[in-house]
Amino acid sequence: MSGTYPTAPVFNAVNCKSHYVKVTSQTLTGRTQGRHLGGHRFEFSASYPPLQRADLATVYAFLMQQIGGKETFTIVLPVISSASGTASGTVLVNGAQAKGTSAILVDGLTGTLTAGDHVVFASHTKVYTITADLTGDGTLNISPPLIASIADNSAVTYDDVPFTVRQSGDVQEFEITPGVFYSVEVDMVEAV
Repeated sequence: MSGTYPTAPVFNAVNCKSHYVKVTSQTLTGRTQGRHLGGHRFEFSASYPPLQRADLATVYAFLMQQIGGKETFTIVLPVISSASGTASGTVLVNGAQAKGTSAILVDGLTGTLTAGDHVVFASHTKVYTITADLTGDGTLNISPPLIASIADNSAVTYDDVPFTVRQSGDVQEFEITPGVFYSVEVDMVEAV
């Protein structure tokens, strides 16, 4: 892993995708069957407002360290990484949780974790989506199901959630016009 994405300059737009790995087939009569193969990842395209040369240099230098999609890095994205509920406190997993479960017992929660927000568990790099509001201690429902087990008392990060990502390709394009502002878009995929 090669660090944390720069917090400045700030993105002006982030396009988010939630990608489930599945197989579907359709018969001649139109009946469709689908099967989830168990994989999931987030994908992001983030763009900046027009940048001055110094701001471009910060972004460009960091992206060059990534060697295209080889290296991974963490990034706290605007809005999607921020909690929208009233949660506070140190939230911990209550009892060991097995791989494949989507109902996680937690304690230490004051306030509400809100459906649609994200969490990450200590020892995991995978980010999960909260699928139902939770107020106080209880069962935290997430999607996708856990990709690995979690130990008792593992910390739950619910605000400023860091995504572990890599560039989605090996080519990074910059639009450069001398003496004018510069345009940059960064495409990332979750690295689990």
